[in-house]
Amino acid sequence: MATSEVANGNHLSGTKGKTITCKAAVAHGPGEPFVVEQILVQPPQKMEVRIKILYTSICHTDLSGWKGECEPQRAYPRIFGHEASGIVESVGEGVNDMKENDKVVLIFNGECGECKCCMCKKTNMCEKSGVDPMKKLMCDGTSRFSSIDGKPIFHFLNTSTFTEYTVVDSACAVKLNTEDNLSLKKLTLLSCGVSTGIGAAWNNANVHAGSSVAIFGLGAVGLAVAEGARARGASKIIGVDINPDKFNNTAETMGITEFINPKDEEKPVYEIIREMTDGGVDYSFECTGNLNVLRDSFLSVHEGWGLTVLLGIHGSPKLLPIHPMELFDGRRIEGSVFGGFKGKSQLPNLATECMKGAIKLDNFITHELPFDEINQAFNLLIAGKSLRCVLTL
Repeated sequence: MATSEVANGNHLSGTKGKTITCKAAVAHGPGEPFVVEQILVQPPQKMEVRIKILYTSICHTDLSGWKGECEPQRAYPRIFGHEASGIVESVGEGVNDMKENDKVVLIFNGECGECKCCMCKKTNMCEKSGVDPMKKLMCDGTSRFSSIDGKPIFHFLNTSTFTEYTVVDSACAVKLNTEDNLSLKKLTLLSCGVSTGIGAAWNNANVHAGSSVAIFGLGAVGLAVAEGARARGASKIIGVDINPDKFNNTAETMGITEFINPKDEEKPVYEIIREMTDGGVDYSFECTGNLNVLRDSFLSVHEGWGLTVLLGIHGSPKLLPIHPMELFDGRRIEGSVFGGFKGKSQLPNLATECMKGAIKLDNFITHELPFDEINQAFNLLIAGKSLRCVLTL
């Protein structure tokens, strides 16, 4: 431990420089129920920030990580979670852009502002604090979490938000100008899924007014794509999903104009979309992590200019289901991480747009539960009943 002093995490004052005892949901093995238990959280080190989490939500990436679907990425015991908002409890040496009591959202794809990638306008990658699913410790090779008896607990995706307190690189915390916690709860969604979908429509595809869009997979990311396309004035937004429960008023409110359930069709989906759109849509978005769906998505865009944006997380080893010669038809494909947003420098502007009503965040929060009911929240996601379940700490 970094210090012999231990503070109770229930009281924000008087904890600076001390190891905090607090509550966390710890995963002890692949797919095992989360155990809500007391842990120790060490003070932030150089260029780190310790955050008191107020709200955290659950993403499919948390689900796949908790299940251990990618064996090389497994590490237990671990604190999962990467969508959250909270208050800065203390900052480490060298942190100048945040101070105690600032309201922040956490981001898994950081922005140090100094590396070659951060200095390049063409990418939102970061050489130091970019997303790395293999990373399980802080930059100095140690963990800031431990069990009450001192055994290390691993980090997850630069954030680890299923805990009352977490420690992150300062590059992974974004200060927001919001005064009330109600707004902060909504802005929690900008940590991952909603920003990813909106950014894919705005930054990667640059959807234009009057354009046509097809979205494969209507989870939170897919519907965020729809929201982004709607806000940009797309005239036709086709939603594709095999879950009929996804075809509801909420989806229509978010911009979906037409629905296709592949289980109800005899033709390949891409043929149906081509017929509906006189040759194909301008933009398609694959949000499922399924190679067959990715191929349908690619073939659904128009020859000559159509763009497919890849958002789904695909297991390894997998290769693109596309013959190189098919690219000569003018269709393009690209991947998107965090919607192309540079988190520290661009997310505050997105938050402002959301608070002005350009993006309707309320529709994404389908459930709210106390933190202790985290296992129930995962069950809702597994059953396909929730877009985002927000847990209150």
